[in-house]
Amino acid sequence: MAGHERGRRAELAVTDYLVARGYVILARNLRLGRLELDVVARRGPLVAAVEVRTRGPRSFEGALESLSFTKRLRLTRAVERLWERRLASMRDVERIRIDVAAVTFDGAETRVEYIEGALSP
Repeated sequence: MAGHERGRRAELAVTDYLVARGYVILARNLRLGRLELDVVARRGPLVAAVEVRTRGPRSFEGALESLSFTKRLRLTRAVERLWERRLASMRDVERIRIDVAAVTFDGAETRVEYIEGALSP
């Protein structure tokens, strides 16, 4: 499976995971200027900005280990921008949280490891 296809499938797996847990998907691949958020989901007054990570079977590092310092900074900036431009004015949204999902494909099995509040906005 090519990297782009693996990434698309990983994002779909995470959206399915979130919907099964009562979230409503607000956006996928949300562009905020030059920044991007993989998945934005909402459950009640909480909005979760989710970074989706996956790696191929021959990768030397795991999906979670691939979240570099630079990527964490960009992710935090994107979440701050989302809050300022869209969410802060919504009365029924109280907070935003940054979550990280690591997706592993093993034959027909897909596993989602989900970490709530992985980074501070």
